[in-house]
Amino acid sequence: MVRAKLWFRCAAMHDPVTPMVAQPALVGWEAKRRRVDLTIERSFNGEELVKRMKGWVTTDPKEVIEIVRKYGKLKVLDDRELVIEADREEDMQNLNVELAEVFNGEVDVEIIKRSR
Repeated sequence: MVRAKLWFRCAAMHDPVTPMVAQPALVGWEAKRRRVDLTIERSFNGEELVKRMKGWVTTDPKEVIEIVRKYGKLKVLDDRELVIEADREEDMQNLNVELAEVFNGEVDVEIIKRSR
Protein backbone atom coordinates (compact mmCIF):
# COMPACT_ATOMS: atom_id res chain seq x y z
CA MET A 1 0.00 0.00 0.00
CA VAL A 2 1.16 3.51 -0.86
CA ARG A 3 0.10 6.71 0.88
CA ALA A 4 0.25 10.27 -0.36
CA LYS A 5 -0.74 13.75 0.79
CA LEU A 6 -3.26 15.64 -1.31
CA TRP A 7 -2.32 19.28 -1.94
CA PHE A 8 -4.74 21.98 -3.10
CA ARG A 9 -4.00 25.63 -3.86
CA CYS A 10 -5.39 28.08 -1.30
CA ALA A 11 -7.89 30.42 -2.96
CA ALA A 12 -6.62 33.42 -0.97
CA MET A 13 -2.86 32.95 -0.90
CA HIS A 14 -2.27 30.32 -3.63
CA ASP A 15 -0.01 28.33 -1.32
CA PRO A 16 -0.24 24.52 -1.33
CA VAL A 17 -2.59 23.44 1.50
CA THR A 18 -4.01 20.16 2.72
CA PRO A 19 -7.02 19.88 5.02
CA MET A 20 -6.63 18.39 8.47
CA VAL A 21 -8.97 17.80 11.37
CA ALA A 22 -8.09 20.36 14.04
CA GLN A 23 -10.87 19.15 16.35
CA PRO A 24 -13.48 16.43 15.82
CA ALA A 25 -17.08 17.50 15.28
CA LEU A 26 -19.28 17.52 18.38
CA VAL A 27 -22.84 16.44 17.62
CA GLY A 28 -25.72 16.71 20.07
CA TRP A 29 -29.50 16.59 20.12
CA GLU A 30 -32.27 18.99 20.95
CA ALA A 31 -35.40 17.26 22.25
CA LYS A 32 -38.89 18.66 21.90
CA ARG A 33 -40.16 17.53 25.32
CA ARG A 34 -37.11 17.02 27.51
CA ARG A 35 -33.46 17.82 27.92
CA VAL A 36 -31.00 15.47 26.25
CA ASP A 37 -27.46 15.61 27.62
CA LEU A 38 -25.97 13.32 25.03
CA THR A 39 -23.25 14.30 22.60
CA ILE A 40 -20.94 12.34 20.35
CA GLU A 41 -17.60 13.41 19.00
CA ARG A 42 -16.50 12.12 15.64
CA SER A 43 -13.98 13.00 13.02
CA PHE A 44 -14.76 13.44 9.34
CA ASN A 45 -13.94 10.70 6.86
CA GLY A 46 -11.62 11.59 3.98
CA GLU A 47 -14.28 12.62 1.47
CA GLU A 48 -16.22 14.67 4.04
CA LEU A 49 -13.05 16.56 4.94
CA VAL A 50 -12.22 17.33 1.30
CA LYS A 51 -15.80 18.51 0.61
CA ARG A 52 -15.40 21.05 3.43
CA MET A 53 -12.65 22.72 1.37
CA LYS A 54 -15.17 24.16 -1.12
CA GLY A 55 -14.58 27.89 -1.50
CA TRP A 56 -11.26 27.76 0.34
CA VAL A 57 -9.35 26.20 -2.56
CA THR A 58 -9.12 27.01 -6.26
CA THR A 59 -10.80 23.80 -7.47
CA ASP A 60 -14.11 22.04 -6.92
CA PRO A 61 -13.45 19.41 -4.23
CA LYS A 62 -16.17 17.10 -5.59
CA GLU A 63 -14.35 16.89 -8.94
CA VAL A 64 -11.10 16.08 -7.13
CA ILE A 65 -12.84 13.32 -5.16
CA GLU A 66 -14.18 11.73 -8.35
CA ILE A 67 -10.70 11.57 -9.86
CA VAL A 68 -9.09 10.25 -6.65
CA ARG A 69 -11.66 7.42 -6.47
CA LYS A 70 -10.31 6.02 -9.76
CA TYR A 71 -6.90 5.40 -8.23
CA GLY A 72 -7.27 5.13 -4.48
CA LYS A 73 -9.20 6.07 -1.38
CA LEU A 74 -9.24 9.22 0.77
CA LYS A 75 -8.69 8.49 4.47
CA VAL A 76 -8.11 10.42 7.67
CA LEU A 77 -5.29 8.90 9.71
CA ASP A 78 -5.30 9.20 13.49
CA ASP A 79 -8.51 11.30 13.24
CA ARG A 80 -6.38 14.17 11.93
CA GLU A 81 -4.30 13.80 8.76
CA LEU A 82 -5.78 13.45 5.25
CA VAL A 83 -4.07 10.91 2.97
CA ILE A 84 -4.78 8.99 -0.19
CA GLU A 85 -4.19 5.24 -0.07
CA ALA A 86 -3.55 3.24 -3.24
CA ASP A 87 -2.35 -0.26 -3.97
CA ARG A 88 0.63 0.72 -6.10
CA GLU A 89 2.96 3.68 -6.52
CA GLU A 90 2.06 3.61 -10.23
CA ASP A 91 -1.55 4.44 -9.26
CA MET A 92 -0.34 7.54 -7.41
CA GLN A 93 1.76 8.61 -10.37
CA ASN A 94 -1.19 8.16 -12.74
CA LEU A 95 -3.41 10.09 -10.31
CA ASN A 96 -0.91 12.95 -10.25
CA VAL A 97 -0.82 13.03 -14.07
CA GLU A 98 -4.63 13.19 -14.34
CA LEU A 99 -4.89 15.84 -11.63
CA ALA A 100 -2.31 17.96 -13.47
CA GLU A 101 -4.18 17.58 -16.77
CA VAL A 102 -7.58 18.41 -15.32
CA PHE A 103 -6.63 21.13 -12.81
CA ASN A 104 -3.51 22.64 -14.43
CA GLY A 105 -1.29 22.17 -11.38
CA GLU A 106 -3.84 23.43 -8.85
CA VAL A 107 -4.00 19.98 -7.17
CA ASP A 108 -1.27 17.38 -6.76
CA VAL A 109 -0.23 14.43 -4.64
CA GLU A 110 3.02 13.89 -2.76
CA ILE A 111 3.93 10.29 -1.97
CA ILE A 112 4.75 9.76 1.68
CA LYS A 113 7.99 7.79 1.96
CA ARG A 114 7.93 5.12 4.62
CA SER A 115 10.55 5.45 7.32
CA ARG A 116 12.14 2.17 8.30
